[in-house]
Amino acid sequence: MRFLVDECTGPALAQWLREHGHDVFSVYDEARGMDDPDVVQKAFAENRILITNDKDFGERIYREGRPHRGVVLLRLEDERASVKIDTIRRLLAGYADQL
Repeated sequence: MRFLVDECTGPALAQWLREHGHDVFSVYDEARGMDDPDVVQKAFAENRILITNDKDFGERIYREGRPHRGVVLLRLEDERASVKIDTIRRLLAGYADQL
């Protein structure tokens, strides 16, 4: 699968996804400081599912009606990288065919 991992989500999740064979663009690693509208546009243009912790993307995408290829919004009490990875691992195990 193709993912765009937002800067606030950090580099560990992006690395884990790469290690598991996914095509990943990490804003943290490759384009720090990229503006949110550009993140949304890049994900859409490159057919990537956006993974983010930033609830502002919900506003941008759903309320403003921006086109997208999918969004995973991680709203976790525990923001450790291991928790993010485990959450995405479970998501992919249970729903990969629907993404």
